[in-house]
Amino acid sequence: MAIRVILADDEPLVRGGFRMILGGEPDIAIVAEAGDGREAVEAARRTPADVVLMDIRMPNLDGLTATRRILDLPGDPLRVIVLTMFDLDEYVYEALRAGASGFLLKDAPEERLVAAIRIAVDGGSMFAPAVTRRLIERFSPFDVPPDLRHRLEVLRLIARGQSNVEIARSLVVTEHTAKTHVAHILDKLGLRDRVQAVVVAYESGLVRPGSPE
Repeated sequence: MAIRVILADDEPLVRGGFRMILGGEPDIAIVAEAGDGREAVEAARRTPADVVLMDIRMPNLDGLTATRRILDLPGDPLRVIVLTMFDLDEYVYEALRAGASGFLLKDAPEERLVAAIRIAVDGGSMFAPAVTRRLIERFSPFDVPPDLRHRLEVLRLIARGQSNVEIARSLVVTEHTAKTHVAHILDKLGLRDRVQAVVVAYESGLVRPGSPE
């Protein structure tokens, strides 16, 4: 069954761009579109869907308020991915507080957007690399959502060059479990191999050159 997506953005051209990107994915279907926050909430209320791609700055009702209202709707919970041109801390933290399952910039690579949708449906979260870095800098490990915290730890160990055996030792799990964790991370982040995982970890600031931990 295809992942059902609602597009919410006040710019028709932006919605058209997302429509083109997602239209080429056989497992994703756009089931509704909205030009402002109120329309987004109404679309989520009346249209069976799995994920909402939500712009932040929209007329009538902003994306963050719309996100809160959508997540309060009865029935099966929707996942909301916030998309914006504005990489501002206040938006990042408010999106997290609102319950968003991801925060991406609108100029993110197409594959990252598609991966974020699939990850959200599976119960995970994806954030732009710069956002991930600021989350690490601002929050203690226990303040980060559990799903993200676990993924960041595994990614950090991979970036440190640890083998599955070493990761198992660090996490106090079996080697088989460690191998499963690594495979899960690569799949969730849409990465081809461990080398790409290392690149993502350094680009996001999760690991810094020369740092011992």
